[in-house]
Amino acid sequence: MKAVTSEQMRALDRKTIAEGGVPGDVLMDRAGLGVADAVQFLSRMAGYDRPLVQLLAGRGNNGGDALAAACHLKERGFEVEIWLAAEVGAVSGDALKHLSRVKAAKIPLHELSTKIEWDDEAAASDLSGCILVDGILGTGISGPARGPAAGAISYIHALAPRNLVVSIDVPSGLDSDTGRAAGDVVTADITVTMGLPKRGLLEPCAVEFVGAVEVADIGIPAAMTERLESDVELIAAEDLRAILRRRPRNAHKGLFGHVLILGGAPGYAGAVALAAAAAARSGAGLVTALVPASVAAIVAGIVPEAMVHGGSQTAAGSLAADCLAAWNRPLGDFSAILVGPGMTAHPDTRALVEKVLAASRVPVVLDADALNACAGHVDVFRKAAGPVLLTPHPGEMARLLGIRPADVQADRFGTAWRAAREVPGVVVLKGAGTVVAEKGRPLHVNLTGNPGMASGGMGDVLGGLLAGLVAQGIAPFDAARAGVYLHGRAGDNVAWRTSQ
Repeated sequence: MKAVTSEQMRALDRKTIAEGGVPGDVLMDRAGLGVADAVQFLSRMAGYDRPLVQLLAGRGNNGGDALAAACHLKERGFEVEIWLAAEVGAVSGDALKHLSRVKAAKIPLHELSTKIEWDDEAAASDLSGCILVDGILGTGISGPARGPAAGAISYIHALAPRNLVVSIDVPSGLDSDTGRAAGDVVTADITVTMGLPKRGLLEPCAVEFVGAVEVADIGIPAAMTERLESDVELIAAEDLRAILRRRPRNAHKGLFGHVLILGGAPGYAGAVALAAAAAARSGAGLVTALVPASVAAIVAGIVPEAMVHGGSQTAAGSLAADCLAAWNRPLGDFSAILVGPGMTAHPDTRALVEKVLAASRVPVVLDADALNACAGHVDVFRKAAGPVLLTPHPGEMARLLGIRPADVQADRFGTAWRAAREVPGVVVLKGAGTVVAEKGRPLHVNLTGNPGMASGGMGDVLGGLLAGLVAQGIAPFDAARAGVYLHGRAGDNVAWRTSQ
């Protein structure tokens, strides 16, 4: 989904109102509906039973969206309160219409028009297990938050450890174009952005604030957005609808591909086992793992649904360069191949990677030690006979390109672009704000996932998931977009469920 600047979005809003005949208060109501949907979703994922929803509203359009959301949430049976970071008399325009609806619905409205009042409330509050909705400041912010807006942001900071936070359009205090902030910024669990994602939300510097990003459809005509140009896009749930097709009722395993996984070594059997389990759970019809003979029983015991074969191994216990010849199974029997989990960077690993790339015409996913073994030699990937999908984390990317991990993190977009130019395939630069790149396409950024996923084995699961999706006939670029989104969303669901 194309990312836009705040000015581009304002222009789209104006055109929708002027040319589409949609009144501004209707757009605001649709925005409120999108916020209500996100709150209800988060409530369900967290296991909350109709929790208190406290909506913090500024005096502008962002606050108007919060007012509209309050009405929708009350209609759905939520307990709702509005805390206004302004004097009631300062609310105007379309937001004023929704303020009238709030009053008519008898929704409790608290007016806190000074920072001192907010600070006092933060100190006294024992609110827990609730959802806070940040509608304080929107895309028009310039400089740091001041006055009651600053107080409201501090209030959220104080209560966030015991509650969940949903931000409207952009976390209050964040520059929606640059992703940077001049002062305090709300840290959200979910940001519900309106119409199209704002460019600043996708910037690496914004990752710690925005949480997962959901895009609310407010009725901007597709004809208006199709003409926009953007070199960076957000991977959104609606993208997956076109990628992941519904299966026919008479489906059988032969329709969904066969994954081959090469990896494992003593001490690292878990890596290939995790990858094999993920490939199976991705929906692939069959999964085969070729691992060193010394760990075959371990992997087979962990993943009974996979067909595990013991291959020839080096003195160090990793797969030998001749393991495929000794196994005598054509690579053409498979739909996708994953190479690398738990493989070690033994010299035979690089030789094996080269053999697989030269022989395989089906897509090859390269991860972990398959990348480390080729450090500084990206020319290896240019010799591939078929499609290639690389999944480096920042350290692996740094070794591939001969730079420092800090350089990768300082310019994640630029590094992904460079790798995509140098490697004839799809590059997935993992980390907070995973980037999917392929030469000739806009960068695609994923914002699902959370810090709890910074744990060994997560990359192995993603590698197996990607290989499984590719094996089902999904193009590598699309499989990468769908895979990183689903991987992160699964982690988010676990995090939200354990937030109580």
